[in-house]
Amino acid sequence: MYLGLDLGTSSVKGLLIGADQETIAEAKASLTVSRPHPGWSEQAPADWLAATSAVMAELQGKADLSAIKGIGLSGHMHGATLIDKSGDVLRPCILWNDTRSHSEAAEMDADWHFREVTGNIVFPGFTAPKLAWVHNNEREIFDRTAKVLLPKDYLRLWLTGDSVSEMSDAAGTSWLDVGARDWSDVLLSATGLSRDHMPSLVEGSAPSGGLRQALADNWGIPAGIPVAGGGGDNAATAVGCGVTRPGQAFLSLGTSGVLFAATPSYSPDAASAVHTFCHALPGTWHQMGVVLSAADSLEWYARLTRSNAADLTSALTGIEAPGRACFLPYLGGERTPHNDAQIRGALIGLEHETDLKAGTRAVLEGVAFALKDSADALAQTGTQIDTLIAVGGGSASRVWLEIMATVLGQPIQIPVSGDFGAAFGAARLGMMGATGDTTLATAPKIAATIEPDASLQDAFSAAHQRYRQTYNALRTLS
Repeated sequence: MYLGLDLGTSSVKGLLIGADQETIAEAKASLTVSRPHPGWSEQAPADWLAATSAVMAELQGKADLSAIKGIGLSGHMHGATLIDKSGDVLRPCILWNDTRSHSEAAEMDADWHFREVTGNIVFPGFTAPKLAWVHNNEREIFDRTAKVLLPKDYLRLWLTGDSVSEMSDAAGTSWLDVGARDWSDVLLSATGLSRDHMPSLVEGSAPSGGLRQALADNWGIPAGIPVAGGGGDNAATAVGCGVTRPGQAFLSLGTSGVLFAATPSYSPDAASAVHTFCHALPGTWHQMGVVLSAADSLEWYARLTRSNAADLTSALTGIEAPGRACFLPYLGGERTPHNDAQIRGALIGLEHETDLKAGTRAVLEGVAFALKDSADALAQTGTQIDTLIAVGGGSASRVWLEIMATVLGQPIQIPVSGDFGAAFGAARLGMMGATGDTTLATAPKIAATIEPDASLQDAFSAAHQRYRQTYNALRTLS
């Protein structure tokens, strides 16, 4: 068996697969996010370890873990986990959707070296500006920092005792030379750091260390089995759903929204706010547009209306032309294509006829329009999408996928029942690390394909243009 551990924003998930890549067992433990100030988003790394321990205990009750031959990791990207020389955590991890370092990010982005070396804008959510913020606001903690680890790599430190990262996650720090797949001494020096502060690097499919004896004894797993490099959550998801070759792409409707496309080579276009990162497999890269609040927007609306998100979407009987209500899903700023940490969400065009269903449709449409902006940005870089697979919790809503297909003008494939997300991709990477076979990331069987509704495309195109105009009108007011 092979184990995938996915450290998500809202939970840790463990997934066991067999040599045939069929799921054997899975478990999940919830996490919470702390927001002590507007624009802040943090988690305690100790909570990740506790949640992982709970996941492993549940898996022990479902399978004989002594058959595990390899472990793979995935996790939410960009988080700054600061470790002192004794290995202790210095402060809560600053998460990917934290925008406090927007001024530090802007200052770094004004230095041409960052875009030139990384191929990306320095976004406020990336790791390097977070360290600059700590330097400016928590200098004692900055001075005590011996290692900067991404979230899943802190989990790896606990599992193996080794400080290691891999290319796909490291690409989102603003310290990696993405083309060369190595840390940049120039960029590290620009933020007062050096290679000594960074973990070593391996490819996502390569072993990064062996499982520690104490944990192996607790879980009934052979000590020393390889823990693979793994991948950032989106790259691991791509491995899970077989998006590894040019023309292949996936649409993720999770907490954030992602349009991820595999690319034939490293070909950045930083000015577009498109992310150009290393893939989790050797010698491969990808591009993606990121919307910070996708399913998170629906959850926000559910809380606002004292409803359940699944009930809200299941109450919709099918796709309709957009109404007057227009939703901007910028609850915590936005990345692609705006790189705007200050913008906030809005629900406008409300009228007497606007009811719960109309509001739900507006939220689903607003997220679709945001992802259409990402699709347009990807197209401008020359990235081609031939096949598009839907993943993430939001993809359980057929009406949302019907809206997405129509807005994007792209058929969307729905995999057969099963988990093809980050945990499955992590398990596949664990299998690669144990066997050396990097050809395991095959595409899933497709259960259905949702075609765009040609009769409604003009209506959605007009609504998208009004959506864009609304952003421009409100960007200085929120």
